[in-house]
Amino acid sequence: MPMQNDYAVQDNEIVSLLIGGQAHSTWEAYEIDSDLLIPADAWQCVIATGSAAMPSNVVAGAEIEMRVGNDCVLTGRIDSIKHIIRKSNHTYQLSGRDMAAQLVDCSAPIFVRKMATLQEIIASIVRPLGITKIRLQTTSTTSTREKINVEPGDTAWEILRNSAEAEGLWPWFDPDGTLVVGGPDYSTPAVAVLICNTDGSNVESISRTDNIAERFSEITVLGQTHATHGEGGKHNFKGVAKDSGIFWPRPKIVIDHETDTQTLCQERATKLMGDSRLKGFEMQITVQGHRIVAPGEPGDGSLWAPGQRVRVVSDLIGVDAVYFIMARKFLRSRGTGTTTELTLKEDGVWVVEAHPHKRKHRRGKNALTGEVINMDDV
Repeated sequence: MPMQNDYAVQDNEIVSLLIGGQAHSTWEAYEIDSDLLIPADAWQCVIATGSAAMPSNVVAGAEIEMRVGNDCVLTGRIDSIKHIIRKSNHTYQLSGRDMAAQLVDCSAPIFVRKMATLQEIIASIVRPLGITKIRLQTTSTTSTREKINVEPGDTAWEILRNSAEAEGLWPWFDPDGTLVVGGPDYSTPAVAVLICNTDGSNVESISRTDNIAERFSEITVLGQTHATHGEGGKHNFKGVAKDSGIFWPRPKIVIDHETDTQTLCQERATKLMGDSRLKGFEMQITVQGHRIVAPGEPGDGSLWAPGQRVRVVSDLIGVDAVYFIMARKFLRSRGTGTTTELTLKEDGVWVVEAHPHKRKHRRGKNALTGEVINMDDV
């Protein structure tokens, strides 16, 4: 398996695996996932090497970087290496995940903090596990938690996720290994127009799913606060959010001991209602290549990535509106060539408190019936 010392490439669709300053880019097949709702982005590559041996620096646990062209798309480690020997060739299957795997797999440091900010909580969780690059990405001021207590057995990701969700935020990793705690920005323009009409198409495939199984007419969050030296505990915090699109009774009550103020209860209820709407609508689109190509313009654009917004126009499935890219998968196989799978969700409902809307957005045909109603505003 020859490794290339100079990993600067001319073809900006070539996927390269960098290990110890060397790169390999000749693949039988590969998959590179990125999903904002799944904590660790995964990758897998298949290499047919004939009788060549794997280089000595390619071992389970080795630090890696995945690139498309010269653009980094993932930083992490090799989880496993599988060597398959056949009469005709030797095949290696390499797989791994990004830096979030360290937080998903490992227990959180055990600590108790009082009057801690979100920034302080994040640092206490991830720095002992080797995560040093952190960015808090939100336009709103985060609250100070009266007390946080990490119990033995809690994973670092569970504590990080719960702490972020209490502020209406969510954690993920940038391709360069930076931990980001923030939310989507729905004010960014759509990066492309994807069309699937009877008179023309610029996509390989498209599917739409509508599902009410996990949508609720009303979500109520009940919280409490612990007693302190100067004040007794409170047990009557309640936040309520409604979805006017569910016109028959489908109530849900959630008891959340992490929501220790009335504001946190309400934000949590609104966030959970947004999550239920996320599960009610999904669109999957497959396009050629890994880069965005503007309609009618030659040349390649930037890489497809979660967090982008895209307009979809299709008279075949009845949509003409802007969607949010929740997940992206880069794929290559002998059968399909180089493609990208996009998972799209309703625009404007994920982590609704992270970036307050500055203006109304066009809803169009993709919008689910009804809207999320924050009962504090009623």
